[in-house]
Amino acid sequence: MRKMRIGLLPKILIAMLLGIGAGIVSPDIPVRIFVTFNGLFSEFLGFIIPLIIVGLVAPAIADIGKGAGKMLLTTTLLAYTATLLSGFLSYGVGSTVFPSLITQNIPLSEISEAHGTEPFFTVDIPAPLNVMTALVMAFTVGLGIAHLSTTALKDVCNDFKEIIVKTIQVVILPLLPIYIFGIFFNMTHSGQVFHVLTVFIKIIGIIFLLHIFLLVFQYTVAGLFVGKNPFRLLGRMLPAYFTALGTQSSAATIPVTLKQCVRNGVDEDIASFVVPLCATIHLSGSTLKIVACALALMMMQNIPYDFQQFAGFIFMLGITMVAAPGVPGGAIMAALGILASMLGFDDNDQALMIALYIAMDSFGTACNVTGDGALALLINKWFGEKEKQQLQ
Repeated sequence: MRKMRIGLLPKILIAMLLGIGAGIVSPDIPVRIFVTFNGLFSEFLGFIIPLIIVGLVAPAIADIGKGAGKMLLTTTLLAYTATLLSGFLSYGVGSTVFPSLITQNIPLSEISEAHGTEPFFTVDIPAPLNVMTALVMAFTVGLGIAHLSTTALKDVCNDFKEIIVKTIQVVILPLLPIYIFGIFFNMTHSGQVFHVLTVFIKIIGIIFLLHIFLLVFQYTVAGLFVGKNPFRLLGRMLPAYFTALGTQSSAATIPVTLKQCVRNGVDEDIASFVVPLCATIHLSGSTLKIVACALALMMMQNIPYDFQQFAGFIFMLGITMVAAPGVPGGAIMAALGILASMLGFDDNDQALMIALYIAMDSFGTACNVTGDGALALLINKWFGEKEKQQLQ
């Protein structure tokens, strides 16, 4: 018999439900056990985040910098611009709509920690680098590798990347449901979990509507450039959208995305170049989610924020998203560092960000993948016609 495998999202949802159920009836001792585990896991996350940035960003920058040709540069800039626009759209809508949905400001110290409950023990695991140092180091090394004539350092970076990806897949993601269980266990024990869940549901609904609006906007722009009906173009990409919903992976959806892009009139050679590249560097849906969730959590705690602060965060997030590995939850793992360094998110904030993000992971991935088709149409308009003119 085939072994049944449960995806990350169902595991997270089950962990949240079990945490709420157990928190209602549990005495203090089990709470202390999970307070201890969550403290240890938080320390490990703080240790690994700078390594994730170096291990994933440096090879990604090296691969982009190594490539030659205007098409690569144009596709990269277009993907980055689309990612930035989604972030600013999310901030604009969130700062306008969220205040009416988030009516009660409660510090996370009151909703994510069991009052009077201390861990059995703590272990300090200092990070080897701070986040900004890791980002600068990753860019310096990545750009340097792109211009080296040898591949020795690039091979080392790629091996290190494999270690980081394997650590995310084998250690962090399997332990995440336990970590989320502990967070909701503690929230329920302190009596504030239902307020948090009510806010979560409202935010998730707004983000889903934003995803739909973003896709309509992207295909409207692409349709204007190529002179085709944007809704027909978007309709042909629905197989890719629903495939991404099921797989939660941009990489696994590439064959379907390629096929549907060609059906939309993109040259096969251009689609074969743009779609795999955008599956790595174009994460508009993920950026939209992260900005919205971060803004919502700051409002919940009455933490002051302004446009300038979020503008810097969005620009840096767009770069960090290039490094997101092709595993469920990879984007939020790559973003944890700048959430901490630029927005001041602590361990409890990061845990709730992970829960919120993964609850919508499928929809974000589907938005990313479907948006790749709009970018492919634009690249095909610019470069496909140039090649035809050269042949004539």
